Amino acid sequence: MIKYYFSTLLSLTLCLICVFATTAAEANTVTAVRIWPADVYTRITIEAEKPILYKMTVLKDPERVVVDVEDIDLNTVIKALGEKVSESDPYIAKIRVANFKPKVVRLVVDLKSEVKPAIFTLAPAGDYKHRLVLDIYPTKDPLMAMLDQRDGTEPATDSTASKNTAQAVTTAPLIEVPPATATNNTVPEVKVEQGAKPVTNAGNVVETVPQVNPPPVAMPPVKEVIENKPTTKGLRQITIAIDAGHGGEDPGAMGATGSHEKEITLAIAKKLKAKIDEDPNMRGVLTRDGDYFIPLHMRVIKARKLQADLFISIHADAFTNPAARGSSVFALSEKGATSASARYLAKKENESDLIGGVSLNVKDPLLAKTLLDLSQTATINDSLKLGKAVLGNIGEINKLHKNHVEQAGFAVLKSPDIPSILVETAFISNPDEERRLNDEAYQDKLVASILAGVRKYFSTNPALAKTKLALD
Repeated sequence: MIKYYFSTLLSLTLCLICVFATTAAEANTVTAVRIWPADVYTRITIEAEKPILYKMTVLKDPERVVVDVEDIDLNTVIKALGEKVSESDPYIAKIRVANFKPKVVRLVVDLKSEVKPAIFTLAPAGDYKHRLVLDIYPTKDPLMAMLDQRDGTEPATDSTASKNTAQAVTTAPLIEVPPATATNNTVPEVKVEQGAKPVTNAGNVVETVPQVNPPPVAMPPVKEVIENKPTTKGLRQITIAIDAGHGGEDPGAMGATGSHEKEITLAIAKKLKAKIDEDPNMRGVLTRDGDYFIPLHMRVIKARKLQADLFISIHADAFTNPAARGSSVFALSEKGATSASARYLAKKENESDLIGGVSLNVKDPLLAKTLLDLSQTATINDSLKLGKAVLGNIGEINKLHKNHVEQAGFAVLKSPDIPSILVETAFISNPDEERRLNDEAYQDKLVASILAGVRKYFSTNPALAKTKLALD
């Protein structure tokens, strides 16, 4: 009996060992890779079944970023990452992918110039699984420097900027990797200097990485912001920030025939900017001018840095019932949403950061100041006036979902000193409205109605002189 007991116990133990050994041997699987090139920054995304472990090091002469992805198989998906690099990418010249050692895949990102990378992981959100995100930023933002000079402040430098993120990395010769050549497409073993610790989320190494500058604020092209047009004598030029909702990793809502909200909002935003720029007393500035993601709070910061008079965020609504239709306009609320549908929509739009991908390690000092004084009811009242004027004009070209401006806690509307509205142009989930949203003639009518509402607002609420914003 004792012999049988020990024999059974031994068998169970061996079975458990086999189970754990099999589990441990199962490497993570990459399911998708994406690259989002843009002038403001380029994003590389690796998506996998399980949380991704990584180590990153930045090299000079030539400029490279090396990322070791641990406990992962070199499958055809991750091998294809290099093929996704565009020749027009402003920062990335080439990406080489190979096994560094068993279950460790090495990515060598050959760069066109010195950059400031930021790396972080994201938990599953929306349709995405676990993600590793590598953002490649320029080391200096020319627009921010010019704005600082215009304001009479010292341009931000590595020594004066905030130092609050452990995931952005300074360039340091930590390891040696031969540059890519016509015959050198493998990733060789590297030599790590004594005591050098690359940025990693494996173990506790990341805690020892020196705190360095957060990535720069991605801003619109310099030319469109700095150039001032001649204005009518005695009038100050009005600046209107136009925000195309979603972008990049965050597609927004999807229509019945496959239309993406991010593409429709960008098309409408560009048309609105063009129409605004036709007026010598106005200029439009886009928060994004391409298919890339900008965090919600950064959209607010952009508008404030540019001393915008108004902020208009363009979206296309969606609902589970395809019969839902109509346009809506929203403003910020201090005291909760004005309806259950407004609360639902604000929650959905505020989840954009989770889907688009924002590092929780970046503590931007501007963010706190952006959210400081939400009790300024005067700004919200002006937003309601603007919203009412815009909604009335949109009602002339499309059915209104609600015939009054609704309010909720939209993160993108939280500027304490700029009247801000969010325009849900129509329901992209409604097949008929989706078709209209993709029609350029309808987009033109929509833009004209929004601009007519803006003009009506300013006819009774003249723009005031702008003073330097206390954002530093």
